[in-house]
Amino acid sequence: MAETNRSASTPLERHRGYLLLLAQMRLDQRFQGKLDASDIVQQTLLKAHEAQEQWRGQTPAELAAWLRQILVRTIADAMRDLRRAKRNVGRERSLEDAVANSSCRLEAWLSAEQPSPSGMAARHEQLLRLADALLGLPEPQRAALFLRHCEDLTLEEIGERLGRSPAAVASLLRRGLKALRGQLTEEA
Repeated sequence: MAETNRSASTPLERHRGYLLLLAQMRLDQRFQGKLDASDIVQQTLLKAHEAQEQWRGQTPAELAAWLRQILVRTIADAMRDLRRAKRNVGRERSLEDAVANSSCRLEAWLSAEQPSPSGMAARHEQLLRLADALLGLPEPQRAALFLRHCEDLTLEEIGERLGRSPAAVASLLRRGLKALRGQLTEEA
């Protein structure tokens, strides 16, 4: 039992929720039945653990960037294995860009300022808390919030993706933000 608690506090394990959120939003919808985001994240963390001595970063933000790169490669490898097609560097690059953009927008959602190293560390900690809180929301609310704030889609575009009316999307966003605020306030 003590081993489980100790592993949950490791720097790599603390990023599980963050990576899971990115993986869920970036896995190709066509492979949802064949690829599981939590399996992808587990594989990502395993690869990171095995290559931990190769990481030369200093800050939590650098660690998150390194983990995102491993996540991108893991998703690309899994999708390539499912497709059994030749490697397409363009597809892999666009996946890497999409994950990086999602992560940047998620971070921007928190704050646009980076005053000091301690402020950046606190912001990174907030990002991890936000990702964990988002994962605690029902799927429709999480998807609507992610599409609105991380993909910057309109209510109509979100409605098309989720198969809902713009009014229903607005309701999902309202309920999701309220629940998210409640979760983050409880943790603080």
